[in-house]
Parts: sequence; structure tokens; C-alpha cells
Amino acid sequence: MSKKKDGGYAFPMEATDNTAWRDCNQGMTLRDYFAAKAMQAMIAAHEPQGAIPGWAYEMADEMLRAREAS
Repeated sequence: MSKKKDGGYAFPMEATDNTAWRDCNQGMTLRDYFAAKAMQAMIAAHEPQGAIPGWAYEMADEMLRAREAS
């Protein structure tokens, strides 16, 4: 099973010492961030009832592909 490309962390933090990465939770991935933005746009456009399950993550995957291509 292959892992989807998630773009890494949305808001990475700089390590300040040798233990910082081990002790630090980096939070959401860039894919999660893009999906949240896509969902926000859909809701703002008053389209929640017409939403396709997983649509926000499909949009996030498209945004990641576009980012890789540039």
C-alpha cells in the first residue's frame, strides 16, 4: 500500500536543539490545509448540499499536483 503524497507539514517549525523534532508535533499536513481551504470555499459558495464525499481532498490532491508541476 502506497502512502499518498501529503506535501509535508503545512507550518513546519525550525528545530532549536537535538530533541526538538522528537518532542514536537508538527500538526497538519499541507494536504489537510489545502482540503480545509477547499471546503471553506465550497461552504462560502453555499454548495454544502451538493458536495461530493471526499471532494475537498480531491481538490487538495489537485493543488499538490499543480504545486509539484511548477
